[in-house]
Amino acid sequence: MVYFDDGTSKKRRGLYRKNRPYWLLYLLIGIALGAFLFAVALPKIVETNWLPYQFYVIHEQEESFDEGVDQTTNQAEMLNRLTPVNVDISTQVTAIVEDVIPAVVGVENIQTQSFNFWEQEAYDGGTGSGVIYRREGDRAYIVTNHHVIEGASQIEVILEDGTRLMAELKGSDMFTDLAVLEIDGSEVDGVIEFGNSELTKVGEPVIAIGNPLGLDLSGSVTQGIISGTQRAIPQDFSGDGRADWQTEVIQTDAAINPGNSGGALINMSGQLIGINSMKIAESAVEGIGFAIPIDEAIPVMQELEETGQMTRAFLGVEAYSLTDLPQAEWRRSLELPNDVDGGIYIQSVEPFSPADEAGLETYDVITELDGEPIYTIVDLRKHLYQEKQPGQEMEITYYRDGDRNQTTVELSTQ
Repeated sequence: MVYFDDGTSKKRRGLYRKNRPYWLLYLLIGIALGAFLFAVALPKIVETNWLPYQFYVIHEQEESFDEGVDQTTNQAEMLNRLTPVNVDISTQVTAIVEDVIPAVVGVENIQTQSFNFWEQEAYDGGTGSGVIYRREGDRAYIVTNHHVIEGASQIEVILEDGTRLMAELKGSDMFTDLAVLEIDGSEVDGVIEFGNSELTKVGEPVIAIGNPLGLDLSGSVTQGIISGTQRAIPQDFSGDGRADWQTEVIQTDAAINPGNSGGALINMSGQLIGINSMKIAESAVEGIGFAIPIDEAIPVMQELEETGQMTRAFLGVEAYSLTDLPQAEWRRSLELPNDVDGGIYIQSVEPFSPADEAGLETYDVITELDGEPIYTIVDLRKHLYQEKQPGQEMEITYYRDGDRNQTTVELSTQ
C-alpha cells in the first residue's frame, strides 16, 4: 500500500475526497432560494400586512417605479388625494375699513382769483378729508379741519364712489381747527359711530383713513398705535413766532400725510376717536402724527352746526408771557417780587372792554385767574375759552408797581 508524506494511504485519501461537503452547491441553492423568496413570497407577505407600515410605503413606491409608473403621474395622484382647505384671509382691520370707509370723504377747497371786475378764475386751493358724522332727513353733516376749508369760495365733497356734491360751510373755528359742512344726504351711504377718546390707551392699535397727497389716493388706510394722549402742541396763528394757542391732541404713529387732514382716526371697534389734524414735517422726524380727540371735538361740532361760530368769553387785553422778557426786567421795569415765577403782562387794554371796566392797566401782571396760576398767554386763553362763558364773572389776581391786587370782571362775548 502506498502512503503519502502525511502518513495517509491512497485509499484513505480517496475516501476523504469522496465525503467532503459540496459548499459551492449549497451556496448556489441558497441564492436561488433567496431570490425565490424575494420575488414570490415577500409580495404575498406584504399583501397580508404582516410587515411594518413604513416598509410597506417604501415597497409601494418601489413597486410603482418597477411597474414603470411615471413620476409626474404619481405626484398628480397624490395631489388629488389632498383635502382642499379654505382659508379666510379677512382680518378685523379689513372688516372695520369696509364698514367705515363710506363715511370718509374728500374735501376740495375751490378758491376764486379776480383779475378785474369782469374776469375771475377758479382754482384748486387744496384738498383734504372729512368724516360724515350725522344724517338727518335729507341732509348730512361732515366734520373736517378749519385749515382744509380756509379761504374757500366754494367747497366740494367727494364721496367714496366718486360722486361730487357742493357743500355749505356751517361754521369753522381756528383755535380747535374744526369745521362743519352740510351736504345733500340722499347720496350718503354711511355715517361714522363715535367712540370715547378719554378711554384710549397708549399702545392701543388705531387706523387712519383719508386722502393723502390728494384725491388720487383717496380712501388710503394706514395702521399704527396710540403713541401718546393729552399732548399739547403750540400753535402760532399770527406768524409772529409766539404760540397763540395749545391744541390738545392724540399722538399716533399711523402715517398721516398732507391730505389726511380732517380724516378719521378709528379704534379697533370701528369707532371715531379722533380727527386727523397735523404731523411734524421734518426730515429727521418719522411716525409722529396728531388727531383732535373726539370728546373735545363734539361740543365744538354741535355749536358750529347750530350757530355757525364758537361763542367764547372775552376779556379785552393784549397780553404776553413773562417768559418773553428777560428776568432782569421782571424786577426792574415791572417791579415784581422775587416770589413771582410766572404770569402774563398786559401790553394794552381795549377801551370799554371787561378788562377796562374792571380797572386793569397797561403793564399789570396777571398771575392767577379764579385762584388758578397763570404762566403763559395760552393758559389765559384756555381758561377763558374752556372754563368760562360770556356773562360769567372771573376773579383776577395781578401785580401793579410791586403790589398784589385782585379784581372781578364780568366777561362779555368775543
